[in-house]
Amino acid sequence: MSLTFHWFLPTNGDSRHVVGGGHGTPATASGRDRPPTVAYLSQIARAAEDLGFVGALTPTGAWCEDAWLTTAMVSQHTERLKFLVAFRPGFVSPTLAAQMASTFQRQTGGRLLLNVVTGGESHEQRAYGDFLDKDDRYRRTGEFLEIVRQLWDGKTVELAGEHLRVEDAKLARLPEPVPEVYFGGSSPIAGEIAAKYVDVYLTWGEPPAQVAEKIAWIRGLAAKEGRTLRFGIRLHVITRDTSAEAWAEANRLLEGFDSETVKSVQAGLARSESEGQQRMLALHGGSRDGLEIHPNLWAGIGLVRGGAGTALVGSHEEVAERIKEYAALGIEEFVLSGYPHLEEAYWFGEGVLPRLAAEGVWRHPASKGAVSSAQVPFAG
Repeated sequence: MSLTFHWFLPTNGDSRHVVGGGHGTPATASGRDRPPTVAYLSQIARAAEDLGFVGALTPTGAWCEDAWLTTAMVSQHTERLKFLVAFRPGFVSPTLAAQMASTFQRQTGGRLLLNVVTGGESHEQRAYGDFLDKDDRYRRTGEFLEIVRQLWDGKTVELAGEHLRVEDAKLARLPEPVPEVYFGGSSPIAGEIAAKYVDVYLTWGEPPAQVAEKIAWIRGLAAKEGRTLRFGIRLHVITRDTSAEAWAEANRLLEGFDSETVKSVQAGLARSESEGQQRMLALHGGSRDGLEIHPNLWAGIGLVRGGAGTALVGSHEEVAERIKEYAALGIEEFVLSGYPHLEEAYWFGEGVLPRLAAEGVWRHPASKGAVSSAQVPFAG
């Protein structure tokens, strides 16, 4: 296999400006510029499919449309693209979730991927009726995945856990194929859950040295469980024909952040219980200065947006080099986005992907004979 690239469906709205919000903060007004209609999201999905993205991440939370329903509708307007559906295991029973995934696979020809989001914001969780603390939410996620994995294996499940209990649980029809599970988390208990249950561990776009530390940490935990995982990274992208053009676009976006919005979003994100979110905030400290935290890695998005707050900024050649730098650490999957999502998909798909293909580290998923990224030497 070659490196895998996923795009993003902005179910919180899209714009030529950054749409902020997330992690317990509401979407900013720019999200109304291009409402997240099925027609517009399908346009993005079809573009991503044509350009060579394997899947598209759809977020979860009070700030956006429901991911399950939205992707089910958009899937009917695409042929190959997979949907990385983010969902919170505390909001639906494990047996029902396993059944929903099985139905999704049959109705889309096996195009479901699952992004399990435990939830790092207690105040937002309580709005949905979930009053567990953060560590208990992770323990519940472990029980949830234990049940779901067994159901997908065709087993009849009896489990009386600390948080979940099922009796004589089974599926009438199994998913084909079994959806891969994606998961991210920076706390110790999150690492334990990842090591036991997930297929792909995701990290937000921190500098390479910090990403390398995370990979080593999770690899060590997974080895103790007798498992190996794949690794992915979540980033925004601003890529242009020249570096100057890309940084001009980053500066244009930055100029659109009014001080009150930055102050409000940062105050909301500061109360986040997510260790990953706190690591994102530490990259910029709420300041507009010193936002290039590693060559071509810009922390400006995180001033107004929760979750993924960094972007690869540069010429197509520079962005390709940064991707290879992360790949050399062990990152195989890249979950990307950009504002607006339709236009930025083309900038990346027509500017960066052909360069990676020419170097033998990526091949369009619709083509045959994709190379193994493990066999390709990467420049550090």
